[in-house]
Amino acid sequence: MKIQGKMFMWLSVFFLLVAVVYGVWAKEPVGTTALFLAFGLSIMIGFYLGFTARRVDVGAQDNKEADVADDAGEVGFFSPHSWQPLSLAVGGALAFLGVAVGWWLMYFSAPLLLIGIWGWVFEYYRGENRTQ
Repeated sequence: MKIQGKMFMWLSVFFLLVAVVYGVWAKEPVGTTALFLAFGLSIMIGFYLGFTARRVDVGAQDNKEADVADDAGEVGFFSPHSWQPLSLAVGGALAFLGVAVGWWLMYFSAPLLLIGIWGWVFEYYRGENRTQ
């Protein structure tokens, strides 16, 4: 993770330089603001990755002598079955459609979004998938 953190830090330096040059040269506030926001985002990601790399074990990507197979193994836990993303997708689609069609659609999308978020958060705390 150290190399990823360094890459994002160098990317943030690049964004900062480009934002300053673009702001002085083009005198256009929207693009300059977008570049400064890209700088802020990349420095946050770089800081997080660098901060996390100091607290976890050295990964295979940080070892120059490592093989590809050294990074193999379990990546994480992914839910094999969940209906919550469908509720969130329909609610999000209705919310974005509400911006284009009419704000009244938010009354229908908000409950779907809240149900999807609630279900996703508490998915493994109730029912047959209960783990606690």
